[in-house]
Amino acid sequence: MEISSSAFSSGLSGIQSGQRRAEQAAAEIAGNSLPATQPANPNPAQNQVNPTRQSAEPTSPDLTESLVSLRVAENEVRANSKVVKTADEALGTLIDTRA
Repeated sequence: MEISSSAFSSGLSGIQSGQRRAEQAAAEIAGNSLPATQPANPNPAQNQVNPTRQSAEPTSPDLTESLVSLRVAENEVRANSKVVKTADEALGTLIDTRA
């Protein structure tokens, strides 16, 4: 019975970890959905002479990284739910065998 208990605990903690990761990734995706506001250039002639893009480093994570993190969270929850299901089936088999 000890094996089954630890398998359930491990599976449930993995599911909770995946849910936290998904929530964090979803929040990052939602934060990235709005375009960043850039201050107006006081000297428009400067952009014509030097058309290089003048932007600060982005402070929020890349949208691609957030989407990948969301997919990782999905796989983490799916894998850990299989752990819980397998532990449940093993416990059911042990109970059936014992009875």
